[in-house]
Amino acid sequence: MARLREAQKEMTRKLLLDAGLELFVSKGYATTKVDDIASAAGTTRVTFYAYFPSKVDLMKALISERLNTVLGRVPSAEHGSTERELVAVVEDGSRERIRAWLDSTSRRWDEIRPYTTTATEAAAVDPAIRALLDEWLNEAIGDVRDGLDRAGRFPAGTRRFRGVIVITELDHVARHWTPGTWGVERDEMLDVLTESWAGSIGRP
Repeated sequence: MARLREAQKEMTRKLLLDAGLELFVSKGYATTKVDDIASAAGTTRVTFYAYFPSKVDLMKALISERLNTVLGRVPSAEHGSTERELVAVVEDGSRERIRAWLDSTSRRWDEIRPYTTTATEAAAVDPAIRALLDEWLNEAIGDVRDGLDRAGRFPAGTRRFRGVIVITELDHVARHWTPGTWGVERDEMLDVLTESWAGSIGRP
């Protein structure tokens, strides 16, 4: 019986997260109400608050749980979460390894875009989400810095800034690029992005 109750609770939480993401994408974060999410999940406002203290907390869960899972990010004592493969790619620094990682990552953009686009919109109106999104981007920037530290490449004082450049660039492209956007198809986009990353963080 206890297992059944736990399974039901987990399913209700999943339904609330699914409904929240769908409504944030279709209606916008700012205009979506708790009642909207509860209704779309087939439950009540009271039940929503049993799982999430606020709409902000549901958005936080979408970022810190679901988005990190999609991206393969795992908890890190150093800076919140880490993607070990990204650290290894940056440490290696070869153009071939960078392009392969960007290629693999780009194949998940359609899956991650609802989360990152919604988070960016939410950050514009909610300071708590803005702080969370900044922290999340800083964790990816930290991965780049860690890779450069391990490689001992570039002056130490520039390594974090190099991470800012490549992660900010990647985030923007991942949220906005679709085939033909900006006049480039997928392979051309990856070639240019690889060229930019290789220049900023790759081996000479």
